[in-house]
Amino acid sequence: MNRQSLKKALIVVHDLGMTAAAVVATFYVRFEGGLLNERLSHLPLFLPPFVLYAGVVYWIFHLYRSKWRFASLPDLFNIFRASTVLALTLLVVDYVLLSPQFFGFFFFGKITIALYWLIQMFLLGGPRLAFRYVKYARSRQTIQRDSNTPTLLLGRGSDVEVVLRAIETGTVKKMRPKGILSYRSDDLGQSIRGVPVLGTFTDIEQVIQDFQERGEAIRRLVATPGALAPEANPDMLLARARRLGLPLVRVTSLGEGMRDAELAPLEIEDLLLRPTVQIDRQRLENFIRGKRVLVTGGGGSIGSEICGRVVAFGASDLMIVESSEPSLHHILENPTLLSSDTNVDGVIADVRDRERVREVMNAFRPDVVFHAAALKHVPYLEKNWTEGIKTNVFGSVNVADAAVEAGANQVVVISTDKAIDPVSMLGATKRFAEMYGQALDAEFMGRNGATRIIAVRFGNVLGSVGSVVPKFKAQIARGGPITVTHPDMVRYFMTTREAADLVLTSASHADQGSIRMQTTNSDERASVYVLKMGQPVRIYELAERMIRLAGYEPGEDIEISVTGTRPGERLHEILFAREEPRTEIGIDGVMAAKPIFADRTKVDQWLDALDRALKAGDRAAAEKVFEDAIPEFKRRSAPPQPAAPVQQARLASN
Repeated sequence: MNRQSLKKALIVVHDLGMTAAAVVATFYVRFEGGLLNERLSHLPLFLPPFVLYAGVVYWIFHLYRSKWRFASLPDLFNIFRASTVLALTLLVVDYVLLSPQFFGFFFFGKITIALYWLIQMFLLGGPRLAFRYVKYARSRQTIQRDSNTPTLLLGRGSDVEVVLRAIETGTVKKMRPKGILSYRSDDLGQSIRGVPVLGTFTDIEQVIQDFQERGEAIRRLVATPGALAPEANPDMLLARARRLGLPLVRVTSLGEGMRDAELAPLEIEDLLLRPTVQIDRQRLENFIRGKRVLVTGGGGSIGSEICGRVVAFGASDLMIVESSEPSLHHILENPTLLSSDTNVDGVIADVRDRERVREVMNAFRPDVVFHAAALKHVPYLEKNWTEGIKTNVFGSVNVADAAVEAGANQVVVISTDKAIDPVSMLGATKRFAEMYGQALDAEFMGRNGATRIIAVRFGNVLGSVGSVVPKFKAQIARGGPITVTHPDMVRYFMTTREAADLVLTSASHADQGSIRMQTTNSDERASVYVLKMGQPVRIYELAERMIRLAGYEPGEDIEISVTGTRPGERLHEILFAREEPRTEIGIDGVMAAKPIFADRTKVDQWLDALDRALKAGDRAAAEKVFEDAIPEFKRRSAPPQPAAPVQQARLASN
């Protein structure tokens, strides 16, 4: 028996023992003399079945699931409900025993049952609260005794209270909270879990000076999510922290039940985002839990985040497919994956190798496939157009065909906002990959157990490899200039965590939709999902704000240089094609488009034409295929880039 099972067994023994003790204690308090002796004589017959019955009631009300060190109002409410059920049961039993066939009188009585109800709640809830208080007292002593860092907590009271609980329970270590600063004036003068609210954000310099004068210097600032809200003016907070020379960290996750708080350094990009969409964690757990998941490109920015979220939501097995050995090693050594209950493994494989992809897919037999492997940088694909077609088009064909052959329930193709009205090789190749998936999905529609194939589009991801934000940060660190291709260039942005969660959310909707719509027409089910990314950001204004957040003034301390648009770039991104019917799906953060595509035969003809263009190194022929398949795609008159003929494996679908 492992330690966790032993703890749960001890809780069960405690609760059943307390149930027996509550009945006996009630009799001793309520009765005496002959009345007491008469009832005690019948306890050996009555008590064992009642205790077993109580154990079932406690299991129904989840008394064995929660940890005592986190005992809270929901746990006490479950104890209240369980004790009430037991008391009502005794009331029913009492009326049965009133029958002449048994005692002919009330064995318990209403007052006795009410007394039992109170004693039972006390004996179940009291030890839990006492245990939590002991843990709390010990943690407070540890915080005061150990060499923890004196810290100021920043944010509204409700957020700070969560962090304080995390500190008390040991989730957040090496931190000694000395005070709280809130941007809300109604928090002033209050104390939260024994820590005083000392002022607002504008008082930070004075508060820190007061601590220094008392001989205890503040050495860290911790910002809760509320401290980064627009109304809290987080730009000012970051600037002041930098002037004071204090490290400013943020709470990245408060988790379920306030037990999984995580801290990370506050970066400039944390202040560049709109409010993120609230994710339905239960929905994603229901979708992922117990499934076998395969992720291609699992070592990349989006792929690695999807791997982490899949593990967090309880997948039984995770297979990571990656062509880069260093990237595969890096993701497999991720502490989140190593410490999970999911069976995690990885293979080196290139999605362009059709037979290798089939081999991996058939050996693993995934339930869900997330296809994140792609070439994604516009300028590189304009120069190396053959590689873009081989990876983004034929690689996607290989993954989709292999997943179908292996019996996967669902394939999710990670696409891009550049796939709509494409003007670049990146956009054209990703749009063609969408079209192949849509044609395949429509072909299998209505078949029981058929694979669903969907695409999910979104824009730029902050912090990803090649993202403009890390580039701007590096340019600021060198003293400038910051390079912007066009003063009117705008882009959508989101975090990798939000992108991954919304990809999983889209997949969960498609999974439900495939059940509901098996008998409907193809124009009634979505196959392309688009993440709502709020308002687009003007890149020039983004550069100006990042310069100011770094403590400089644009145009004076650091220049912004306009270099001109690159081949394949456009000023504005689009999320839906003009002819795509779009619809709300009832999930915050995600919209869907119903498929507009060619039939499978036509798509296969285009694939054969692309294969011939690749072998001939004929860019014009390849662009002509894209122009036929995607009417919005316009060939450019750019000089053709040299491309050596390639030996292409069998790429058309079987």
